[in-house]
Amino acid sequence: MKKLLSSLFVIAVVALGVVLGVAFWPTSTPKLAADTSTDQAALIEKGRYLADAGDCTACHTAKGGKPFAGGLPIASPIGTLYSSNITPDKASGIGSYTLDDFDRALRHGIAANGNSLYPAMPYPAYARTSDDDVRALYAYFMHGVAPVYAENRANDVPWPLSMRWPLAVWRKVFAPAPQDVAFNPARYQDPQVARGAYLVQGLGHCGSCHTPRALTLQEKALDESGDAFLSGGPVIDGWLAVNLRGNPADGLGNWSADDIVATLRSARSETHAVLGGAMGDVVVHSTQHLNDQDLKAVAAYLKTLPGSARQVSTFEADPSTAKALQAGQEGSRGAELYVDNCAACHRTDGQGYQRVFPKIAGNSSVLSEDPVSMIRLVLAGSKLPATATAPSELGMPGFAWRMSDEEVAQLLTFIRGSWGNHAPVVNAGQVAQLRATLPETSPAVDRTDIAKP
Repeated sequence: MKKLLSSLFVIAVVALGVVLGVAFWPTSTPKLAADTSTDQAALIEKGRYLADAGDCTACHTAKGGKPFAGGLPIASPIGTLYSSNITPDKASGIGSYTLDDFDRALRHGIAANGNSLYPAMPYPAYARTSDDDVRALYAYFMHGVAPVYAENRANDVPWPLSMRWPLAVWRKVFAPAPQDVAFNPARYQDPQVARGAYLVQGLGHCGSCHTPRALTLQEKALDESGDAFLSGGPVIDGWLAVNLRGNPADGLGNWSADDIVATLRSARSETHAVLGGAMGDVVVHSTQHLNDQDLKAVAAYLKTLPGSARQVSTFEADPSTAKALQAGQEGSRGAELYVDNCAACHRTDGQGYQRVFPKIAGNSSVLSEDPVSMIRLVLAGSKLPATATAPSELGMPGFAWRMSDEEVAQLLTFIRGSWGNHAPVVNAGQVAQLRATLPETSPAVDRTDIAKP
């Protein structure tokens, strides 16, 4: 699939370049006036907060590395990219960047040397960032971040995908110019919703993961004017970027604004999911640092999004599964596996324990059309991140060592069809495919000695 996407990407950008004649379009951008504020300390602190909102550390800090010194490998359909050093080191970082250089990279996707950036840098979303916020971010990165000498690592992208000129075409066609998408709060009747829209669409770049992409890799919608916006994105490291729209089963339709705020603050809520994987990192490095007003604004905006038209899964509470399990009636191998491996934490009624072990009944991740996150969770386990308001790092073990592909499929099919859950079945082929990509899981267990019902 990656090879197909890569080929389509090259064909598309080359064709566009030929047809439109834009391969060498000029890359000039409007000049951004410097900040004239005398309170530099306040400007730097504002920039620090905005850098948290933009989760800049997520991509620009390698595991075990210095903050913002780059070097993090980022998997993409065209190869492995390595994030750049954005500390103010003059030799290897952005210490020599002018405000305009910084703005061109952040909002226009153009590096100081004139090369177009790969859209792993979410400049299509950052294009909505206001001039004032860009100035504050620049002040922070120039004066609030420690310079680190760390040479940028070359991307591992094979030729011809490594050519940069097609990126200029992609950027011109698919990335909006900041002046064309300047955020207009008057578009929203409620100022709180407007603030949430600004954060979600812009610095928060939520759509970069949670919006599906076309074959030419651009997001299918950049705001709520397109119904694909935040309707669920690609699989990242084995985790599905879930639907954030108002669908009642696999979206946020049954979540309250308070549920959303609690999850963004602590990676867990009283009544719904707990977060792990890439989104757990987002909470740790970004959303837990936002103030209450901004978290409530994000929640208010997300709650305005109607459900997407495609609704494969449903949920209607049904006590029959709980009654059967509590009576010792395990009518399938999936039910047996659940009682033996899951019920101690998630209970026979599928309700779990608040803020510790999530409920399974009506869980939007359980009900996702694509079961990849649930397969990954059962195979490799996960751990709740420690946050300021919830420091416990509770976790779930992986069961790859003790369950075959068929058993994982049977277990998840049972979970996705019980307590009122109605989601597509899981097959062993789906499990095997993901198992092969996860280094932390063992080969499929030989369970031929176990009689299957």
